Amino acid sequence: MAFYTAFSGLTGAQTEMATIANNIANVSTTGFKRSRVAFGDIISTSPLQNPNRIVGAGTTVRSITQQFQQGPTETSTSALDMALAGAGFFVVKSGAGGVQTHFTRSGSFAVTADRFIVDGQGRRLQLFPTTTDGGVQTTALSSTVPARLPLSSGTPQATSQINISGNLDPSAPIIANRPIYTAANPYQFDRNDPATFNSSTSITVFDTLGNPLAATIYYIKDADPTAASPTHDWTARVFVGDTEMTVGGTPGIPMQFDAGGILVTPTAPFAFDPFTPTTGGNQMAIAVDHGTGTFQQSGPFSIALIEQDGISTGQLESVSVDPDGLMRASFSNGEVQVLGKVALANFSNPQGLKQTGDASWVVTPQSGEPLMGEGGRGGIGTILSGNLERSNVDLTAELVNLIAAQRNFQASAKAIETDNQLMQTIINLRN
Repeated sequence: MAFYTAFSGLTGAQTEMATIANNIANVSTTGFKRSRVAFGDIISTSPLQNPNRIVGAGTTVRSITQQFQQGPTETSTSALDMALAGAGFFVVKSGAGGVQTHFTRSGSFAVTADRFIVDGQGRRLQLFPTTTDGGVQTTALSSTVPARLPLSSGTPQATSQINISGNLDPSAPIIANRPIYTAANPYQFDRNDPATFNSSTSITVFDTLGNPLAATIYYIKDADPTAASPTHDWTARVFVGDTEMTVGGTPGIPMQFDAGGILVTPTAPFAFDPFTPTTGGNQMAIAVDHGTGTFQQSGPFSIALIEQDGISTGQLESVSVDPDGLMRASFSNGEVQVLGKVALANFSNPQGLKQTGDASWVVTPQSGEPLMGEGGRGGIGTILSGNLERSNVDLTAELVNLIAAQRNFQASAKAIETDNQLMQTIINLRN
């Protein structure tokens, strides 16, 4: 009898050592949770047995439970690396149609070639669908959608107006022997010859397809004030790409400043005739507004503001995840798009979950159904973007436990050896 009692202790100590060894082996596994062996003693009695003379029949492994205490976090350079500060699990789905649901504490996510956000096993991170302002529409597990990054965003909008504010140099010279433009005597302006203009500035505009074009404005001083004409006269020649903007075939914006350097003509946006951009697309028309912020006062030529109202199709630039799980994508055109909110789950009995490896679990009757929710609500922790949760294994404690389990193993082995010697003595007495 003592042989089998000691053998149960041997088996239990071996199970504990295997569990501890698994903990130690996963000390660097992201999101790993250490396991602990729970033992129970075995008592076998009969109704007529004296309760003061009962001897135990050994030990048995009652359970191997995972300990879900928070592990330490480490900083990462990826916004898609996420750690949960508190209770909860990320929800990932795999298989055809995403029918296999797993729950994980490992927040190391990456992007596939088709732009889905997945974990190390290729399972897709799930999001709650939201409105454009980030309001969650439903937290049902069946309604979650896989997280996917768009490549571009927005509808292109052709530039219709350029706004400019700046200062034209009053001491700029009138270029010698240059007649003012007329249909009969056109001024031979050459944008490639700096001798034919005084100063210039440029900005990128967009056609109807969102293609970028360089818009350049060349300023040419026409005349200083005279008794007959008390204004400072300039002409602004506008090019979009290689096409010069005109009105009825006449190029340029006539500009006049009074004696104080205040722009008196034009004070409203100057609209050019529509044109077809060389990059393709539909016709576009552009107006140039120097507004009330353009002067001819003391100082060199300078531009204080130049802007335009066109936008291109934005290309993905960055992704961010808020503590409550709201995932946003930023694009090169300045647009910020809400992709959804990271789906999180909690359980009434997390220790009842079934391990599937890779720091992930599936639902069992012991764990209960998942309690879905947003980060920071309903007892679920918040998300730390740019961080990873390390294993919660304390290597020092595990090594101490391993020594204790080894001692238990040796003690049980010694009990078996002693029982074997007793049996051998009994056999020898009979002989």
